[in-house]
Amino acid sequence: MEIIFKDYLFSKHILVNDKGTDENAFETLFSIANLFNIRIKEGQGIVHREMIEFISRLVGEKVPEPFYKGFPASVKKLSSDKLLFDQMVHYTVTYGFGNFSEAGHSLMEENFERIAFKEKAEIKDFVILNETDAEKKLAGFVDDMFCGTRPLSEPQFKVISSFLREYSHRPSKCASKNLAIRLLVENRALYFARFLQLPDITKVVEDLNYRLYDNTDVKKLNLKNQDRKLIISVIDYMFGKGISKDIDRDIISCFERKAVWSGLLHHLHYKPKNAKASEFVRLMRGNENNSVYSGFESEMSKGNIAEAVEVLKKGKGSGSILRNLDYLISRCRNEEDEKAVLDSISSSNVIILLQLLIKYSSKYRGKESRTFKFTRFERLKVYSETEEDVVRRKSFLTEEQTKRLRDFIHRKLKEVLKNRLGKVYIESKMRNMALPLQETASSGGLGVLAKGSRIPIPDFKKIRAFTYWEKVNDIDLSAFGLAESGTRIEFSWRTMADNQSEAITYSGDQTSGFKGGSEYFDINLDEFKKWYPQIRYIIFCDNVFSPLRFSDCFCKAGYMIRDNEDSGMVFEPKTVASSFLINSDSTFAYLFGIDLEMNSLIWLNMNKDSYEAVAGESSMTFLLEYFSVTDIVNVKSFFEMAASEIVDDPKQADVVVSDSVSESEIKEGASLIHSYDFEKMTAIMG
Repeated sequence: MEIIFKDYLFSKHILVNDKGTDENAFETLFSIANLFNIRIKEGQGIVHREMIEFISRLVGEKVPEPFYKGFPASVKKLSSDKLLFDQMVHYTVTYGFGNFSEAGHSLMEENFERIAFKEKAEIKDFVILNETDAEKKLAGFVDDMFCGTRPLSEPQFKVISSFLREYSHRPSKCASKNLAIRLLVENRALYFARFLQLPDITKVVEDLNYRLYDNTDVKKLNLKNQDRKLIISVIDYMFGKGISKDIDRDIISCFERKAVWSGLLHHLHYKPKNAKASEFVRLMRGNENNSVYSGFESEMSKGNIAEAVEVLKKGKGSGSILRNLDYLISRCRNEEDEKAVLDSISSSNVIILLQLLIKYSSKYRGKESRTFKFTRFERLKVYSETEEDVVRRKSFLTEEQTKRLRDFIHRKLKEVLKNRLGKVYIESKMRNMALPLQETASSGGLGVLAKGSRIPIPDFKKIRAFTYWEKVNDIDLSAFGLAESGTRIEFSWRTMADNQSEAITYSGDQTSGFKGGSEYFDINLDEFKKWYPQIRYIIFCDNVFSPLRFSDCFCKAGYMIRDNEDSGMVFEPKTVASSFLINSDSTFAYLFGIDLEMNSLIWLNMNKDSYEAVAGESSMTFLLEYFSVTDIVNVKSFFEMAASEIVDDPKQADVVVSDSVSESEIKEGASLIHSYDFEKMTAIMG
């Protein structure tokens, strides 16, 4: 089996034996347990010794030493003057003399001793499958990804693309247009045009323009001949074999991007093959504007809310009303108008309903500045309204309207989900797990959860955040303390010489790590609260300081849950709770946060659309929205809404939502969903 599939299945707590039998099974099982705290619950008889090296690569057993080899004990013994001197000498040698050949270490650090590992680490349960069974499991995950309507993350897409190539797979369904577009563009597979509509072709061009030419402006095209041929083939498909009964409706939708279409058809020198295509070309090049939104805005300008809603629903569907809910409700003059809007909503789009429920359940902000988050090309974009934006904005909702919308959306969601599943068993910890609603800009790996998911931090434990890298000189791990008011304190390479303490300890700035470098932060929660009582949250970030992107190097990040008095081993694989690969086409990533009041770690895992070389140059307050998302809706509450009955015994359930139950403990034909099974959840939501 290809390594990309084995890596992916490992993130699902599955090991694959494609090597045959091994006479050293007992010794191998003991080694895996001893080195990584991994317990094999099923498939012990087909364990293979090569799995030790495989797990070492993914969890991190051979990790480069940090700047201070005795971190954290040795660092705490050094004065701020010595720490600063160490740093300045190191910078002078590496940057001043350009000596990046070897990773530098401290000049001031005294000798230190390591003690035997005595920390109590959480056991991670895995299963081992033979190659045939692993391929079936993989095919199931791939089918789930094709059933989900959400855009995929970069790791998920690579698995999909490799699976199609390796197994010559042709899916009968592809619910996500983003996925169909990317597969069409990158694999030159016209097959995926069947999952698109005519208006989607401009998105195909945008995707192609970016991925092949690093150009985000679809109005400035300079496509090669082979790219023109591909786009022309898709257009011809829409007007030929792919022509549908909705082609006239599709043509009307194209008026919304009429200028783009006109420029594209000119750039392609497009020659229509039939009468309908000729009509389309004439309309896109003409002066008339028959777009649905043009008619919608015409009715809105007259104050005809009910008529405007009808135009929108007829031309774009009920989902478009949900997407324009703020605009519509803010223009309602009375309860009759508001009722007309809400009564027209027949959409069963679970994803939109969930997103709106979170939106209308969040803290009411009235006329305060809003922050918008969206992903494009697997990277997070953030825009905060300026004062001028707020003044120009007309779509203000009152607190009462917001509450009514929240209650309406919640009722609608329960109505849509009711009895979608059969009998369901749900593990109680799932109330802390978020739903995977926006994971496009996420990295993949062991222990990765959906944004906003919470992991309780046990008493007498500390969090050790880590990052390590190769093929780049300098990556920086940083932490930011945020108060609920939005004020913050930076903990990074440029501030930690004066801030090392029992509360927070930093391993030093590794600036010559081309062949291998690493950085760490230790957070002792109890001590941190004493030192910084005004801080509620801590947010960890990674950024590439060298003039490269994550995709140009190798970079791992994650965290360990360690005893406050640890063994002295800086990187201890047994204690690794998560380790993931950051390989986005950017230089900045948000990793995770800590809620100091609730003593829990909160997942962020977002690759930001940024080329910032230094952390802390932009606002982070928008991240606080993820810290309360599970209070609004979570995995447990979602499956409760979708169940026909909640049962206490997993053997009685049709769907089991649990991280502690294994396949052998459920009835035949039942579905087992873990907190990290994004694919299965999105398939159900879709």
